[in-house]
Amino acid sequence: MTEEICPKKISQTENDSKELFSKEDVEKALDEMADQINKKLSETNPIILCTVIGGIIPTGLLLPRLNFPLQLDYIHATRYRGETKGGHLHWVKQPEMDLTDRTILIIDDILDEGHTLEAIIDYCEAEGAKQILTAVLIEKDLPERPGLQRADFTGIVADNEYLVGYGMDYKGYLRNMDSISAVNIDHDN
Repeated sequence: MTEEICPKKISQTENDSKELFSKEDVEKALDEMADQINKKLSETNPIILCTVIGGIIPTGLLLPRLNFPLQLDYIHATRYRGETKGGHLHWVKQPEMDLTDRTILIIDDILDEGHTLEAIIDYCEAEGAKQILTAVLIEKDLPERPGLQRADFTGIVADNEYLVGYGMDYKGYLRNMDSISAVNIDHDN
């Protein structure tokens, strides 16, 4: 991070945020996503690929809702690195499991511009995955997206605002909020 963030500023940012989706909204969206995933992947013996860090909470909440045999691994690629704007993709960790001839379900917190998910899909293809699907808790409603256009499974479609909670962060904070809220980052630009 390029600047020191104090807890008081984070608390103020949280207090000033606007709740868009309650815990109940998110739980309902996760139930619906799980139903769709169960129908589509129950016979595929997939590897669930959690995208770290944002995908940890959505993955952890989806896994107990999936009622079929699966394996879990993770990948860490980021464009944000604690900032509010994405930059170059930085690879931190690649999966340990062999993806060859496997169905892969990539779970992430949000589909924003789609660069990171697109790069992860490309990685899985290069590793020989048979089928690659994506699941995101939030998909931003954008008229045009430079990267991946749509996720295969989406919990909630949201307006193009800066979102926090359920894995989404503001400068590394607020991922643990039990609602999804919009924060004003105009002062960061």
